[in-house]
Amino acid sequence: MAKDKTVFVCSECGGISPKWLGKCPHCHAWNTLVESAPESSVPTKNRFASLAKTAELAILGDIDAVDMARIPTGHDELDRVLGGGMVEGGVVLIGGDPGIGKSTLLLQALDSLQRSGQNTLYVTGEESGAQVALRARRLGLDGSQVRVLAEIGLEKILATLESTRPDIAVIDSIQTVYSEQLTSAPGSVAQVRECAAHLTRAAKASGVCIVLVGHVTKEGALAGPRVLEHMVDTVLYFEGDTHSSFRLVRAIKNRFGAVNEIGVFAMTEKGLKGVSNPSAIFLSQHAEPVPGSCVMVTLEGTRPMLVEIQALVDSGGPSPRRLSVGLDKDRLAMLLAVLHRHAGVACMDQDVFVNAVGGVRISEPAADLAVLLSITSSLRGKPLPKGFFAFGEVGLAGEVRPAPRGQERLKEAAKLGFSVAVVPKANLPKNLQSKDFEGLTIHAVERVEQAMAVVRDLAY
Repeated sequence: MAKDKTVFVCSECGGISPKWLGKCPHCHAWNTLVESAPESSVPTKNRFASLAKTAELAILGDIDAVDMARIPTGHDELDRVLGGGMVEGGVVLIGGDPGIGKSTLLLQALDSLQRSGQNTLYVTGEESGAQVALRARRLGLDGSQVRVLAEIGLEKILATLESTRPDIAVIDSIQTVYSEQLTSAPGSVAQVRECAAHLTRAAKASGVCIVLVGHVTKEGALAGPRVLEHMVDTVLYFEGDTHSSFRLVRAIKNRFGAVNEIGVFAMTEKGLKGVSNPSAIFLSQHAEPVPGSCVMVTLEGTRPMLVEIQALVDSGGPSPRRLSVGLDKDRLAMLLAVLHRHAGVACMDQDVFVNAVGGVRISEPAADLAVLLSITSSLRGKPLPKGFFAFGEVGLAGEVRPAPRGQERLKEAAKLGFSVAVVPKANLPKNLQSKDFEGLTIHAVERVEQAMAVVRDLAY
């Protein structure tokens, strides 16, 4: 049977060419022609039907705003990232490096959902049913009633979704699925975009929640067109080193919850287990305080976490090095200039190395004060007090700016037994007698030199 003809559409101007060309004949842009299926001549069968259900014209203020019903997955950390659980008709895209645990986590979640009474379906295009069963045995999911379909044809997958009507379906992975309407190979830009559009429309029309597993490029971005991330409701990234037992699931986009929320998992013999206290991962266990170490409280979504910032200042050569791991290198150079100008601490001829312990990446400026205090501690060779932590943004004029949600950061540190804090004055709690801050001594500062003076006055 002959396949349908395809055309090549320019991604810049939308021009159509019957064959692939290096340069678009319409707008003369290079390498912009992408294979696509031609528009159907039958008006009743339109591939590009609306993904959302049609509704009458309405006034925004008259529309009832109701929260979406959530389906808990049975894994608290995964529910935290999703915003409370799966949503009916939602489409979730999860990506990560090979072997990091995407299929393992989703198989565990499907088993928990099935045991709670949900109708589940696991579509695998990379493994056979026997391989999925072997993985389930290794994870201790004996007697699991999750239905498995080993198929890569889009039309057969859609027919199965229509006939079985599952509540939650996992497609592992979207790069292996192909549509017979296109001649290109599975995993190509045209196939990924076409298959994702069909599956998204099926989810919105039937109410089934679909989870798409996506491959990533060597740079760590999701492979395929960027439109794939715009099309779905939630985008999750699986992060972590394959040599480490800890994994982070981060929400990059979420129409039903907070973005930049993270879930922390530990890889065990029985699969991925949620970590309820992730601060323990990022704190070193020192018997006694050591120079160059300062703890700060960072925010990942709505979750405050304690992270240890370590600095090493050593004598350098004619061109000293400035190296940071987990922190912005340019911001480190700026902070060293502020330290010299406003606090009188010079590191011009010193090598400065800064590291965020545990492999975490800190992008918020609230780490500035902790970085400066750890650098001065290493330079003087004197440790900071036991149970000490600090946070706050440092400006070029030497002022210490407040960090968002400062009271939640202080409560988290107090809960974990920390006793001394240096924070911006604007983050000083109004009610210091509250039980949430019991046993915590808070020093509020407005400028960098004040913070340095407070630390010098404290017993090293």
